[in-house]
Amino acid sequence: MELDKKQLIKIQIRDGFIAGFPIIVGYLPVALAYGVLAKQSGMTLAELTGMSLFVYAGAAQFMGANMIGLGVSAAEIIVATFVLNFRHFIMSLSFIHQIKEYTMRWKFPLALGLTDETFSVSSIYKKQVDNKYGYYFYGTIMVTSYTSWVFGSLLGGLLGDIIPAVLSQSMGVALYAMFIGLLIPSIKKYRRIAIISIIAMLINYLLHPYIGQGWGIVAGTILGGLAGVFILEEEEV
Repeated sequence: MELDKKQLIKIQIRDGFIAGFPIIVGYLPVALAYGVLAKQSGMTLAELTGMSLFVYAGAAQFMGANMIGLGVSAAEIIVATFVLNFRHFIMSLSFIHQIKEYTMRWKFPLALGLTDETFSVSSIYKKQVDNKYGYYFYGTIMVTSYTSWVFGSLLGGLLGDIIPAVLSQSMGVALYAMFIGLLIPSIKKYRRIAIISIIAMLINYLLHPYIGQGWGIVAGTILGGLAGVFILEEEEV
């Protein structure tokens, strides 16, 4: 018996939720830590939740909250966030190619919901594109992940004034843990990336006393990336 449209859509939503559930489980504690740290950095509940609603980029939000706590200017935060999130352009182009058969009505919102995690999971399920109403599958992954991140941020903001200061300060390690978590898999695959990371850190360390913490991060990121052009030139990719 052939399934009707509603049944097919329900199946795609169910499968999308199952595929995206590990992201939800992973997002909640990290978003909670972000909310607490953002609150401790001086952001209001509306501001930290709004950042999750409109920015929706974990590493950039941690960095932004930290920079706000340091009193860095808005221009420095915007430029640093743009540089850090530039990889999203590459991910979006790759994902758009994967779903090239879909109409723009679906391509735009699905690409808008991409993060490192949703991109990875969606890439695993490439064949889902061939299924009828497969865009509901990808859409469910994006929506549930986004909802869990925003909810976790809000909850962290609410807890920011309740939990002991010692515990909230210990959550500061989440920022470094997130960046290390992004870095280590790349280093395992291409060892020269460790050299690029060290160069970026040294540039930031040497320049930030003269140009400020925010611009130091921007300079380290850009110049470190440029160094990578030469360092990885002979590396097999």
